[in-house]
Amino acid sequence: MATKLMRLLITLLLLGAALWIGKTVWDRYMESPWTRDGRVKADVINVGADVAGTVIEVRVRDNQLVQKGAPLFVVDQARYVAALAQADALLATQKTEQGRRGKEAGRRADLDASVLSTESRESAEFAVSTAASQYRGALAARDLARLNLERTTVRAPATGYVTNLNVHAGDFAAIGAAKLAVIDSASFYVMAYFEETKLPLLRAGDPVELRMMSGDTLMRGHIESVAHGITDRDAGTGRELLADVNPTFNWVRLAQRVPVRISIDAVPPGQPLVAGTTCTVVVTARATQPAPVAAARS
Repeated sequence: MATKLMRLLITLLLLGAALWIGKTVWDRYMESPWTRDGRVKADVINVGADVAGTVIEVRVRDNQLVQKGAPLFVVDQARYVAALAQADALLATQKTEQGRRGKEAGRRADLDASVLSTESRESAEFAVSTAASQYRGALAARDLARLNLERTTVRAPATGYVTNLNVHAGDFAAIGAAKLAVIDSASFYVMAYFEETKLPLLRAGDPVELRMMSGDTLMRGHIESVAHGITDRDAGTGRELLADVNPTFNWVRLAQRVPVRISIDAVPPGQPLVAGTTCTVVVTARATQPAPVAAARS
């Protein structure tokens, strides 16, 4: 009898332990602030030429790390060199004209009123003012021609990695047409998509742990901000500009996922960061009292 009672007691203890472990795991999965849906992101700068022309030289390779200000490619400079020379010649002409008009006005000002009329003096002064304006216009044209010549060498806008290199010597570079992209190496961050049920557990500044899918290296960061809106895919605008609401409703409601921006505090040596890769995000500490989403500020 005692043996049966002992077996029953052990069975009940094992069942109770299993239920407790199951509830603990379930609560951790449902209520703890963590998600596997994290994506590494970075600022991607599209780079194009500020002046039009034929590309004569490409000075970088795809996926190369470049420093801010480093030359990426060069546009044919011949016409811009000629334009600068023309602007310099026009500037010299206007400078000479300004000097001639000034001397002429000075001579007329020294003449007696009986010899030269007031109208002639005023005309000379107006000519001086016009020559000065033309000189300033020629000076601005010269500066613009010099700037265009400098812009024939397209430089990196930030320190980062060249990607999607789509320019070759002989290509025509149109103004503003993107030829390559530079991923800013100092702008990497993580966008974690948390279920809406976990938003009350998140506060700006909470520390987080990041584990990349490509390895087991641990990175640390903190919550920077929480998004304040996502698209409602079940509602749109009809032809009469009225709300077009989906008439169907699923009995099983899935929690929406809200983007949460994570700032990376430090990257371990040897850990590559690639925009678009995935990671697991775990909030390791949070405030004692849950705060509303509105507490997070961008």
